[in-house]
This record gives sequence, structure tokens and C-alpha cells, in this order.
Amino acid sequence: MNHVIFAPIVLPLITAILLMLLAGRRRLIRSISLLSATALVGVTACLLMLASDGEIRLYAPGNWAPPFGIILVLDRLSAMMLMVTAVLAFFSLAYAVRGHDAPGDRLHGMVHFLLVGVNGAFLTGDLFNLFVFFEILLISSYGLLLHGRGVERARSGLHYVIVNLIGSALFLMGVSALYGITGSLNMADLGDKMAKLDPADAPLAATAGILLLVVFGLKAAMAPFYFWLPRAYAAASAPVAAMFAIMTKVGVYSIIRVYTQIFGDNAETLANFAWFWLWPIALVTLVMGLLGALSARELRVQIAYLVIVSVGTLLAGIALNREAGLAASLYYLVHSTLICGAMFLLADLILRQRGELLDHIAEGPRLRQSALLGVLFFIGAVAVAGLPPFSGFIGKLLLLNAAGANDDALVLWLIVLGGSLLTLIALSRSGSMFFWQTKDKIATAPAADLGALLAVIGLFCCVGAVTVLANPVLDYTQAVARQLLEPGAYLQAVQQFRVR
Repeated sequence: MNHVIFAPIVLPLITAILLMLLAGRRRLIRSISLLSATALVGVTACLLMLASDGEIRLYAPGNWAPPFGIILVLDRLSAMMLMVTAVLAFFSLAYAVRGHDAPGDRLHGMVHFLLVGVNGAFLTGDLFNLFVFFEILLISSYGLLLHGRGVERARSGLHYVIVNLIGSALFLMGVSALYGITGSLNMADLGDKMAKLDPADAPLAATAGILLLVVFGLKAAMAPFYFWLPRAYAAASAPVAAMFAIMTKVGVYSIIRVYTQIFGDNAETLANFAWFWLWPIALVTLVMGLLGALSARELRVQIAYLVIVSVGTLLAGIALNREAGLAASLYYLVHSTLICGAMFLLADLILRQRGELLDHIAEGPRLRQSALLGVLFFIGAVAVAGLPPFSGFIGKLLLLNAAGANDDALVLWLIVLGGSLLTLIALSRSGSMFFWQTKDKIATAPAADLGALLAVIGLFCCVGAVTVLANPVLDYTQAVARQLLEPGAYLQAVQQFRVR
């Protein structure tokens, strides 16, 4: 077995435990945390290269074979998600270590525990262990959301905890129903058994599938379950909000994995049943996110609504259930995760130079670094809106091309193109308040820390790299889409592993 597959879980786990034991030694904690994040980028880059050959690799801790043993599965999709997570974590922690992890020194340990849950969710090949890793990342996110105290964080944290506890209960119900029907929770094994399912059990299996769709939709913040996200993300500290940009993508990933592997083309009567629900939900999510972004009165809330817009765009491409749409969505996923993370960090730099106004979209004093922050905000606004030349434009163009020219596609065209215009209008309003409609007085706030600025610029450069390297990145996402739409290869890899 290739033990490096286990590294994205065990590395942050060991780091988190070590950082908890070093409580009070802030300088050492920051050094170890950033060093571990750097190592994680290297490990995930190796896994990405390893998975690029198309082989599906399995790792069984304790050498217990599936379907009873816990297995980790590395394929092109999981490797890509691990890489995006590692890059986002590195720049978020690089921002945090420049004094943005106060108060206390617990943030770094909780971030690494969060990475354990996120990376485990991307690697697990077992539905129950997906639930376990969900709980790990959720428990960590509870602590991260409340980090720094404050009434707003406590209120948002309470709503976030209650909503996710309900989601966890529904997850267990769905998993239990599938286990009762099939006697297995291994995803590949479940996909095989769905193809041979007794028609009498199909309604119960469909109910379990709908429950899981609700749970994953709750994590992804799709309509109508998005209400918890804007205030929670806006209340979180900047590095935490940036890290949370990957959280909704865990829900999107789970939808892709479960509904292509278990309820995909081979599931007979239940084949692709989720796409019927997902298409209108995606369009509604897009519209509600855009309305929220237009009506937001704080920049961080506005960016949080743009995260919801990105989720709706991703779900629309996935619901097309074709290779071109899925490949475009995965390319857009990389773009949206990185740019939203960068915008949360940039919003923090802006609000620190506005005094008591913070990030309220209102006329205020001229920022101390108005020109530099204004240029970064302009670049971010263009990238988020999906305008050329950035990767968001490429992703949306490919998505619309994949949608075709039928009536449903026409609705998507109107919403996506109109949404880009509305996003640009919303961000233009914010930018004009922050950088143009200002008073003569220059804010007395200190200039942004150079290290924090470099972290933000680094994430923007990653978005630029996705744009410049669009051709190889798209080749990779198309290969991911082909692999996902051929679940037989996944099942064959598990069966071969079982007989070794």
C-alpha cells in the first residue's frame, strides 16, 4: 500500500495535537503550524501527480479489506480537492501568523483539526466514515467560528451549531436506512448493490438518498438551506472565513461522489434521480445569492452571499449530468474557492483601515493604502464576477457551452450572465464607497502588515495561475469528469483490492 495516501489526514492530526500541547508558546505554535501547512501543500502536490495517471488507489488502515474495513480512496477528484484545500490553508495560516490569530493561540490547532475532517471527507470510500469526518470538521468549525468571542460570533455560532446538529441527525438516518437495505456502507459496494436492488426496497432507498441530498445541501448552503451561511462567515475572523471557503465545497463534493457512484447511471430505477431536484435548486440558489449580495450592507456579508452564488453555479453544472458540464464545474470550483478566500482576507485588510465603520458599505475616511487595496479589490471584483480574462470567465463560458440551447439552458444563460452583471454592480457599489466616495481625512489606522498583504496577493496569484494554466487544468478536470461518470472503474478497483 502507498502510505502517502494517509498523510493528508495524519499530518494535520499530529500537528493539531502538538499545537494543543504547546499552549502559551505562540511563536513556536505559529512556526509549526505554517511549516505543517507548507508540508501539506507538498504532500498533496505529490498525490495530485500520483492520481494524474488515472489509476484509482486504495489504502486500508489496519489492512482490513472492504466492505468491512475502513478504506481511503485516491482518485483524480479527491487529489484535486486535497490540493485546493492545502493551498487555501497555507495562505490562510500565512495571514493568521501575522498577528491575525489573536486572541489566544488555539486557532492554529483547530484549523489543523478542521483539515483532518476536510481531507478525510475527500479521501474516504465509506459512507459512515464520511459522516465521521463531517463531524470532525464540524466540531472544529464550531470552535473556529467562536474564536475571538463577541456577541455576533456567539449568536451566529449558535445558529450554525443547531443547524448542523439537525443535519447530522438526518445524515445518520439516511446512512442507517441504506445499511438496513444493503448491509454495506462502502460507496463502491453500495453502487453495485443499488444496481441489484429489490424493487420493493427502492422507495426506502430513494428516501435515504433524498435525506442525504438534504444533508449535503445543508453543508453546501444550497437553497433553501443557505440562511445560516452569510452571518456565520461574516462574523468569523478573517483567516477562519477564508478557510471556510472550502466548507461548502465539501458538501458539493459529497453530492458529486454519492450521486455518481451510488445513485449514478447503474442504479437502475434510482439512476440519476437526484438531478431532477438539483437543477431547479441550483437556479434558485443562484438567484437568492445574487439578491443577498445586492442587498448586503457589509462587505463580508456580501462576499458570503457570493459564496452562495458560486455554489449555485457549481450545482447547475453538476445537474447537467454530462462530462462537459461536470468538467466546467470542477474548474470553476477551483477558481471560486481561491478567489472567495482571497476576498475574505482582503475585506479584513480594508476594514482595519476604516476605524469604527469597519466594512459597512458607507462613506468613510480615505484608506491609508487606498491605491494598493483599491487595485486588489478591482482585480477581485472582476474575478468574482466572472469577467475576462480571469478563470471565472472561462469556467462560466464552458458551463454555458455545456448547457446547450434548450429551454432549461436558456434560463441558466439568463441567470448566469445577468448574475455576472449584478455581481459587478454590487461590488462596484462597495468599491465606490471604500475608495471613491471618501472624506478628505486619511484614516489613522496603521498600514497593512507586509506578510498579510503577501498572503492575500499569493491567493490572487493562484487565481491567476489557474487562468494562465487553463489548458492543463481543464484537461485534468475533463479527466476527472470521465472518471466520475464511469463508476465501474471505482468498483473494479475495490473488488481487486478485496481479493489481494
